[in-house]
Amino acid sequence: MRTLLRPCLAVLLSLALGACASFSPHDPVNITVVGIQPLPAQELEVRFAVKLRLQNPNETAIDYTGIALSLDVNGHALASGVSDQEGRIERFSEAVLVVPVSISAFSALRQAVGLNPGQSLNDLPYELNGKLAGGLFGTSRFSATGRLNLPSY
Repeated sequence: MRTLLRPCLAVLLSLALGACASFSPHDPVNITVVGIQPLPAQELEVRFAVKLRLQNPNETAIDYTGIALSLDVNGHALASGVSDQEGRIERFSEAVLVVPVSISAFSALRQAVGLNPGQSLNDLPYELNGKLAGGLFGTSRFSATGRLNLPSY
């Protein structure tokens, strides 16, 4: 029995080490907000299509099966959105994803009340957090910060 146990343990140990080696570290996905367009709204919410440029700085492709994001502006939660888009960002490549986000009237009101007198909606700090879903070990989390600059019409 012992003679069979040692080779089995050696095989299991080598398989475990091989599995650990396959989880090579990945650089984070680079995210940039490249556009915001209005979508049809419903009653007490405003909807936008947020365009994100995702850059994969890794040597392996990233497969994704969904995306979720949240947007904080001026330190307060403003919008969130999800999409079940599926795709692949090839190694050392980029893609543009469009994610619909919702802003409730209450979130918009909270933002407006939080502004100082005379402060506009331009040049406010934002923080975007999200994840690209890719299975059990393939989820890539991302974040981006910047200043909000609304287009003038």
